[in-house]
Amino acid sequence: MSYMAFGQQRTFEKPKEQQAIHNIRGKVYEKDTRAPYKDVEVLVNGSGYVTTDADGIFHIKAKIGDELTIKHPEFTTLYYTINSDERIFIEVVGTKPSQKLSKTITETSRFNQSLDSARAYLKKDAEKSIQFIGDALNVDVNSSQIAEAHELLGHIYDYWKQFDLAISAYKVSLQNNEKTAVKLKLAKAFLRNGDFKTSLKTAQNINEATLSLDEKTRWFEGIGDAYVKTEEFDLAITAYQKGLKIAQQQNIIPKITDLNSKIAEVYSQQGETAKAKKYFRNALDLAKKENPKRAVEAQVKVAEFNSLNADYDGEIELRKEAIKGIAAIEKDSIIHNASAITAQKQNYKIGNAYLLNNDFNSAIPYLEKSREEAGKRGDLDVKLDATRKLSEVNARLGNTEKTMAYNEEYKSVVDALYAKKIQEISQAARFSRSIAEQQNRITSLESDRALSKSKYELTQERNKRQELIIYSLSGGLILLLIMGYLMFKYIKQQRLANNLLALKSLRSQMNPHFIFNALNSVNTFIATNDERTANKYLTDFSQLMRSVLENSEEDFIPLKKEIELLSLYIKLEHFRFQDKFDYAIEVDPAIVIDHFQIPPMLLQPYIENAVWHGLRYKTEKGFLKIHIQPKSKDEISISITDNGIGRERSKALKTENQKKHKSKGMHNIKKRVAILNEMYKDKVDVSISDFQTSEDAGTKVVVTLKKD
Repeated sequence: MSYMAFGQQRTFEKPKEQQAIHNIRGKVYEKDTRAPYKDVEVLVNGSGYVTTDADGIFHIKAKIGDELTIKHPEFTTLYYTINSDERIFIEVVGTKPSQKLSKTITETSRFNQSLDSARAYLKKDAEKSIQFIGDALNVDVNSSQIAEAHELLGHIYDYWKQFDLAISAYKVSLQNNEKTAVKLKLAKAFLRNGDFKTSLKTAQNINEATLSLDEKTRWFEGIGDAYVKTEEFDLAITAYQKGLKIAQQQNIIPKITDLNSKIAEVYSQQGETAKAKKYFRNALDLAKKENPKRAVEAQVKVAEFNSLNADYDGEIELRKEAIKGIAAIEKDSIIHNASAITAQKQNYKIGNAYLLNNDFNSAIPYLEKSREEAGKRGDLDVKLDATRKLSEVNARLGNTEKTMAYNEEYKSVVDALYAKKIQEISQAARFSRSIAEQQNRITSLESDRALSKSKYELTQERNKRQELIIYSLSGGLILLLIMGYLMFKYIKQQRLANNLLALKSLRSQMNPHFIFNALNSVNTFIATNDERTANKYLTDFSQLMRSVLENSEEDFIPLKKEIELLSLYIKLEHFRFQDKFDYAIEVDPAIVIDHFQIPPMLLQPYIENAVWHGLRYKTEKGFLKIHIQPKSKDEISISITDNGIGRERSKALKTENQKKHKSKGMHNIKKRVAILNEMYKDKVDVSISDFQTSEDAGTKVVVTLKKD
């Protein structure tokens, strides 16, 4: 039997000494069948060696110029000189594959084909891509293949923004095969999932000596990103600078551009404008040398910086350049509406910059162009903003007819956007169910594999030691415990999935309920021919509704954002019932509100009840107070008090038809709190009581919120 090798010919010159030691990864396989060779010896300069695993893969530390010797009894010894730190492939060509290798050809081929299909569908169809991962794992795979499949599964979940599932997949991959590249991906997944401290800890636990130079650049960048999120800006800049130094040494242009831009953004956040300008200028110059898209992205970032610093002329100039670049990019590719570099967004920002510069006549053409392009591309968010701005500009210029026309169009866009958001919520629910089904299949395969392995090991032991009855019983008990644990884990996952779907459903019910009540107020103003008040109310209401829709997919939002939403909502209610009540929102200065998260729209129904069922029927002018104060080190209490007519008198005033009708908002809130407390260990507590003992007893609602 004769064999040949593809690769570099043996050289007898002494390799040059290199300073950097790389972690070289390679694979040895049969060329025709692509079947891997196991237990192949790989030596560096004839000394220290490693052997290939069942997949024919080996890892070895070596320098550029070192010579590898590849030895195996079934083929002639081969030699390979390392000329880069990239992956090495050794193809072995022979008359026929060995019997040992032929046994794994079919299974390995099926596994590789399934992973290739998963990669092909990764950005097109998440369900199909995950299904192919399941097909790959549904063969006789080893631990290295399980790790490879779950690494790809994590990448799929990460692309489709299912970051919690990506974290789980990367963890399974690392359990089967510890790879530095996967650890870097896990740290990034934690960051994208909002778990900044765990991301930082994961990255810091990576041994720097195991990283290649390219990986070190990304490692420092990831650490810097985490420090930015935890607002440790000096540490972030230090990490970015270290990554930038390596990127410059290796001439990794894209990373040099990215890191210059990120350093500039941190300096901008710190208010160090001069330093920020320097790094933004570097990023802009480098991006122009790469490709049109990178250049446009850099121009937009610098334009945003100019906007923050009130340099509107500089902002306008950069955005006009960006629009030219966008037109060139769109000749060859499509820019999606979600991107920050769409033409409609840049035209809107130019128009807005002119407005801030008090140049109304120059602003109008760009806002109209933004509105027109957004309409053609179906970007309702930008169309809504552009239409609103056009209405405001024309109102300030005294163009009444145009103002009214844009107001009418604004209303229709609001309706269309609302319908679109409802559709997106429904699509997201279907997508989540589909992903859950595919993930359950993979979980089931892993459970079956673990169970089959246990059964096999138990059978082998029984054949060897049949006389040990106690051992057999112990093995059976262990098997039952494993099955019980796997079933418990599966049920827990199903319960979590059901809870998430229930929360999405309840949130989708809360929004129409809230919007319906608010639109009744608009209707009242219109019915009384108070058109100006209705328009003003509708403008504030649309701003509130947009914020509510933006938060509709979140289980929790920052407390600061919830307070802003409540302030706007109470302002609207007070706008209608000015003669019925005054209000105040008080936040204890001892509370760091950025440290607390709260379910969106949790407090609004209680405030709505206080206004509509308590204060509205009060003969004298009442008062609504929201007070946020610390309760303990990790808890705060949010009290909503009113001196309205109270719960008992409110019930007595209800008609028979109203008594039959249950409050959908309050019912949904109770269900949401129950589900959230089950998922997050009693994070929220709500109590309702009378506020005082007088005739107008009023109502007091106390919400206790725990810190994460």
